[in-house]
Amino acid sequence: MQTLDMRGQPCPIPVVKAREVLAQRDAEGVAVVVDNFVAVQNLEKMAKGTGCGFSYADEGGGLYRVSVVRGAASGGAFEGPEAAPTTAPLAAGGGRKGPVVLVTADGLGRGAEDLGKLLIKGFVFSLSQLDPPPEAVIFLNGGARLTTEGANTVPDLKALEEKGTGIYTCGTCANYYKLTEALAVGSIVDMLNIVQRLAKASSVIAI
Repeated sequence: MQTLDMRGQPCPIPVVKAREVLAQRDAEGVAVVVDNFVAVQNLEKMAKGTGCGFSYADEGGGLYRVSVVRGAASGGAFEGPEAAPTTAPLAAGGGRKGPVVLVTADGLGRGAEDLGKLLIKGFVFSLSQLDPPPEAVIFLNGGARLTTEGANTVPDLKALEEKGTGIYTCGTCANYYKLTEALAVGSIVDMLNIVQRLAKASSVIAI
């Protein structure tokens, strides 16, 4: 059984990575090491929702080892992620069109700064799991830091870019924070370009 070390990984990354292993034809199950009980609970929900067996062990020091066995609960094969209903409008050519996402800070929500940075990592990763993917993700003000070298959001943004999502950083913001030379993904755009993209968007998610 393959073991995934998901210590330090925010929700929903442990669940998504476990699904990827279980979706492999020859996978009998997966063991996942996590460092918070919420992740244990999320993995349990995933297991029960897909007909898999579930168990966990408290290994001490805040670590938990979760075992998910494919088909153990129902005797069947892993069913994969539940199909989520969508109301996304059709793009030209008949394909569904994702939203434009506007990110205005390098953390998510108000409160503890470290928690906000952990949440924004999970948020960006979750965007990469959407079907259809976002049409564009636009970064303003402090959000510009998320597209630069060293940001833990860059790998997921690159994954989005490979799926056809436009990644755009406000040029004025990048210049203000002296980040222009550190851009690691996407491109620099001006405010007119940003406003035009927002105006034409089928839907906008702003955080």
